[in-house]
Amino acid sequence: MQYISTRGSAPVLGFEDVLLAGLARDGGLYVPETWPQFSAQEIRALAGQRYQDQVLAVTRPLIDGAIPDDDLADMVEQAYDGFTHPAVVPLKQLSPSTWLLELFHGPTLAFKDVAMQLLARLIDYELNRRGQRATIIGATSGDTGAAAVEAFKGLKSVDIFILHPEGRVSEVQRRQMTTVTAENVHNIALQGTFDDCQTIVKGLFGDLEFRERMNLGGVNSINWARVMAQIVYFFSSAVALGGPERAVSFVVPTGNFGDIFAGYAAKRMGLPIDRLVIATNVNDILARTLATGRYQLDDVVATMSPSMDIQISSNFERVLFDALGRDGDAVTALMGELTEDGGFSIPQNAIGALRADFDAGRCDEAATLAEIGSTFQQTGELVDPHTAVGLAVARGFDHPGQSPVVALATAHPAKFPDAAQQAAGTVPELPAHMADLLQRPEQIEVMANSLDQVRAHIEQSRNDS
Repeated sequence: MQYISTRGSAPVLGFEDVLLAGLARDGGLYVPETWPQFSAQEIRALAGQRYQDQVLAVTRPLIDGAIPDDDLADMVEQAYDGFTHPAVVPLKQLSPSTWLLELFHGPTLAFKDVAMQLLARLIDYELNRRGQRATIIGATSGDTGAAAVEAFKGLKSVDIFILHPEGRVSEVQRRQMTTVTAENVHNIALQGTFDDCQTIVKGLFGDLEFRERMNLGGVNSINWARVMAQIVYFFSSAVALGGPERAVSFVVPTGNFGDIFAGYAAKRMGLPIDRLVIATNVNDILARTLATGRYQLDDVVATMSPSMDIQISSNFERVLFDALGRDGDAVTALMGELTEDGGFSIPQNAIGALRADFDAGRCDEAATLAEIGSTFQQTGELVDPHTAVGLAVARGFDHPGQSPVVALATAHPAKFPDAAQQAAGTVPELPAHMADLLQRPEQIEVMANSLDQVRAHIEQSRNDS
């Protein structure tokens, strides 16, 4: 399996090099040169398997021998050993046609754990095999940072630097990052938005001298291996609901487009999926894009679902690449317009291709609270604000077919106690291993929105021992 950049001019790489590269050298994102295909028989064979075995079956053609099967199996077992539900990602029925896919049973109570616990082991394995150390950098709007810090803490092969927007993540999300005392963990609170954090991360990767000297690696969903690990639960949940004999629709709370792109990848790999529904909060650039054909930046509004407070959805570039017939030059031109003009218009054939696979909906703050409250009253399930956005959009989804609808539950409600209290009159408890989280001391650096300042801090703080 070879991987190519969405912008067409970076080196073609194998899986192990893509794993460590993160962002491509031309500023693009890596995708498989061709999508591997699963037959109906192969999909059917996943039914009844442990999730860990499904991970091996789905990822094996994407890794394509770059890691020996026995080593990969060991890493998969370790990655999901700490999850608190034996099914890892269980399905829960809410109504005759709607299901919740619970992705929050990992150590930091968010869907990012499902991919990050495996990604950290893959990166550590490859670095040790090469005798190298790396500097891992990432931007977070809340959950990615906590999952990355938890997964990479204490590893001798990496230093990890996580940028989050100061004051724009929940207290629980922040403290899950800043109370980790491992020497290789470095937290930066940037005075800006998540998009500012993400821009700095891309700027660091774009500084090729710094990138080489620091041996930079990425853990955001710009890293293909993150997306790869997320593809699996689309297969597992679809099979549990009757696939491949019947198609399933998915509603995904979406900010950076990585999670729903994983669903798109599953569909390209042969999984029968009816509709992929993008669910956004008031930062609705993706819903607006699908409706108008124009990707136009707007101000970021802080909401109770902060992981979706994004305007620059990095992974949208991956699906745009396919929609444009895998024309790297065309993608490069549109990304240039985004940088220069704050937006771009998508050609008619490409927007038509996107609408063939995706629907989208928007949910404001009042509707989010109402959904938390009504879901709790009707089903007894308490959901977090991101999941509530997905459920609200699912409720309004014009669904002419009879396929089941799976809404992705992306975080545990205990990460957002204020919203739960306001909407449902109850405060969910943190699990025992996090019970004293709000009393733990924090380690954090507050920094200006400055690429130069962040770069200097990484150079000074990196542990080369």
